[in-house]
Amino acid sequence: MRIATFVHEGRLRVGQVQADGRSAALFETDGARGALGLIEQAAAGNGLPALGAVVPLTATALRAPLPVPRRNLFCVGRNYHAHARELRETVFKDNAKAVDAWPIVFTKVPECVIGPGAAVRLPVAVSRQIDYEAELLVVIGRGGRNISRADAMAHVYGYTIVNDVTARDVQMRHGQWDLGKSFDTFCPMGPWIVTADELDGEDTRVRCWVNGELRQDARTTDLIFDLPTLIETCSRGITLYPGDVIATGTPAGVGMGLTPPRWLAHGDVVRIEIDGIGLLENHFVEEGR
Repeated sequence: MRIATFVHEGRLRVGQVQADGRSAALFETDGARGALGLIEQAAAGNGLPALGAVVPLTATALRAPLPVPRRNLFCVGRNYHAHARELRETVFKDNAKAVDAWPIVFTKVPECVIGPGAAVRLPVAVSRQIDYEAELLVVIGRGGRNISRADAMAHVYGYTIVNDVTARDVQMRHGQWDLGKSFDTFCPMGPWIVTADELDGEDTRVRCWVNGELRQDARTTDLIFDLPTLIETCSRGITLYPGDVIATGTPAGVGMGLTPPRWLAHGDVVRIEIDGIGLLENHFVEEGR
């Protein structure tokens, strides 16, 4: 099942995307929190709300499936072997020898989430080194604390796509990454959530294009820490709740890893595709223009 959040007739609604990929059936429920309400209902053992009218997606404006996540996003750095190598002298310099020890986990604030087609604002007064990071996002369906690796995948509701946009100079300057990751609009998400029964998130392809040029291309089988390990790690002593999300890391090919580095600029378009989910595309604009 594909669950989308969108504006229809001036209201935020949640719908089930139909098999044709061009229409959605509206759930008879409040869509103000996007798909979060459906996830919480499922965790409580309740069924889906009734479906109503079917509307063409062209008559809607897609938003992030979780327009404001319930709390900060859990995010994982240095989680593809090739990406760890390409940034071993920069971002990962201080922990280059610990690649296989523990995941690097940081957060992004929920307010930085935007939807498909929305503009990412380049804060040029603060940073001139803005980078893209294509990532698979895991959506937790059943909460828990100290979740074992063996049980972890039973806690997954579904998957979507995020672009973990990053101000590299700010990231490097502060050591801790949250500031450089959390600027307004720095987390495009979408186009919808695909439920876990329809996608094997442990083996899917992640690709990213910048202005039509393929930059990133990898499979999630190449992760250093697989999805069960990430869920186990993030739940150690911390209760995960339905609707929590974990961004699983980005493949090699980010702008900082190129020679010379290639930063995002006004007018650039970043397109991310993950097999079994779809595509997420956003354009970048300088603040004040």
